[in-house]
Amino acid sequence: MPGKLRIAYFAHTLRSDWNNGNAHFLRGLMRALGRQGHDVTVFEPSTEWSIENLLAEDLGRHSLDTFARTYPDIKVASYSASDTEDIWQERLRGYDFVLLHEWNSSCVAHLLLKLRDANGYKLLFHDTHHRASSSPESFSILQLDRFDGVLAFGEALRSIYRERFGVEHVWTLHEAADTSVFRPLTGVAAGPQIIWIGNWGDGERSTEIRDYLLTPAASLAPEFRTCIYGVRYPEDALNQLAAHEVEYGGYLPNLDAPCVYASAELTVHIPRQQYTNAMQGIPTIRVFEALACGIPLVSAPWRDVEGLFRPGDFYMASSPADMLSAMSELLHNPDVAAEQAGRGLQTVLARHTCEHRAEQLSDIFEEISA
Repeated sequence: MPGKLRIAYFAHTLRSDWNNGNAHFLRGLMRALGRQGHDVTVFEPSTEWSIENLLAEDLGRHSLDTFARTYPDIKVASYSASDTEDIWQERLRGYDFVLLHEWNSSCVAHLLLKLRDANGYKLLFHDTHHRASSSPESFSILQLDRFDGVLAFGEALRSIYRERFGVEHVWTLHEAADTSVFRPLTGVAAGPQIIWIGNWGDGERSTEIRDYLLTPAASLAPEFRTCIYGVRYPEDALNQLAAHEVEYGGYLPNLDAPCVYASAELTVHIPRQQYTNAMQGIPTIRVFEALACGIPLVSAPWRDVEGLFRPGDFYMASSPADMLSAMSELLHNPDVAAEQAGRGLQTVLARHTCEHRAEQLSDIFEEISA
C-alpha cells in the first residue's frame, strides 16, 4: 500500500442522495481512504439538480444535516461553474491523484485533462452507472483514452471500456457497504414487515416492480404490510401501489435506512434491466447495505456471474410465484430468516465493506505510481 496521498475526488454530490445512489458508496469510500491516512477532498458543484430536488422534500434539510453530522471527517469543497482555469490550477496544485466520477459534465473532464499536464497528477475516471452501456454515444466527447485509467464497478462494465472504448487500463472496483453506518440496530419499533427502498425511475424496471413486489405484497396483505420508499413515482405508479395495498413512504434519507431496515422483517432487490442484460453481475448498492444491516433479502432474478455472494446469503427468486413463496417462508419462519440474515451479514463483513474497496484502490494507486 502506498504512503499518504493527496486525492481530489470530483463528484456530482456527496451531500445529497436524492435520486443519487452514487453518494452512498462514495461517502463510505472517502471515509475509508481517509482512515488509511490519505488526504482526500471532494469537489462538487455548489448547487445542482440533486441538491435542488432534495431541498424541495420535507426531509431535505434533515438529510443534509444528518450527512454533516455523520461524516464530519469528509472534506467537501463546493465550486462554481464560473471558477476560472487559473483558480483550478492553484486549487489542484500538489495533488497526487484526481478522480472524476461519471456523473460530471464533459467540461469538467476536459478541464482536468488540461490541468493534468501542468500539475502532474494522475487522472482516473470512476464509473458506477450504466450509461457507458445504455448511452455510449454520450461518452465520445470525454476523451477517455487520455485518462490514466478507469475504475468500473463490475467486470461487465470493465469489458465495455476495454472493448468498446479501447481503454487499456481498467480496474474493477465494486461498490460496497459503509459499515460504519450500515449495521444491525436493536430496539427499533416495528413497522411494515416488508420494505423496499428504490426509485421508480424511467420505466427501467416498472414491470419487475409490479411482478416481483406489488403482486406478492397484495397476496400477503393484510397479514403483512408492505411499504415502498423512493422518489420519482408518477401518479400511475402511486395508483398501482394503492391498488396492491402497498404503502408509499416517499423520500427516505439514505442515512435513515438502517433504522427502517431494523423495523422490518425482510426487504427485496429489484435490479434495473441494464443489470440483468448487458451488465450482468452488478448488484445495486442497496444489496450491500441491506445485508450489512442484517435483514433477510429476496431478489428478483439476476446472475451473480462474479460470485460476489455465497448461496444462502439471500434468496434469488426465479419467478413471481417463487418470490411470493420465499417471502412467505421468511415471514412465517423467524429462524430461517435469522439464519439467512446472519449469513448475508457475514459475507458483507468479510468481502464487501468500503474498507475493502479503499484497500483495493490504494493498491491501484500504487500500481499506477509504479
